[in-house]
Amino acid sequence: MNNEFYKSSDKKSRMTRQRRVILEELRKVKTHPTADEVYEMVRLRIPHISLGTVYRNLEILSQNGYAMQLDMCGSQMRFDGNAQNHYHTRCTKCGKIDDLPIEPIHEIENLIKSLSDYNIHDYRLEFLGICSLCEAR
Repeated sequence: MNNEFYKSSDKKSRMTRQRRVILEELRKVKTHPTADEVYEMVRLRIPHISLGTVYRNLEILSQNGYAMQLDMCGSQMRFDGNAQNHYHTRCTKCGKIDDLPIEPIHEIENLIKSLSDYNIHDYRLEFLGICSLCEAR
């Protein structure tokens, strides 16, 4: 992890024990959990943590580039412990989200930048479909 995050005197940038545990639990899974699911995982290690604390710290971890908020993935915000730019697939029936195991395609980024007068600072690419479990049902 970035040492600046540990050493900062800014309360929102400091790596507290709670943030470290939240991030460790988030990075253990590939399921892109909701804040409620992260809360349940973290409570096994920090029994008295509140749901509000988990929500606030997930937001701070996302703002500082240690986690990613997936706000396009259905009705509930989900979180990804992999903050690097990558693509997702989402099942339109059950809502399952998976990482796509390919490198980002920089030609797309360059094309969008050349066609737009926006100063693009970030993007998310999500493919929608039906997962194999739902397809089999």
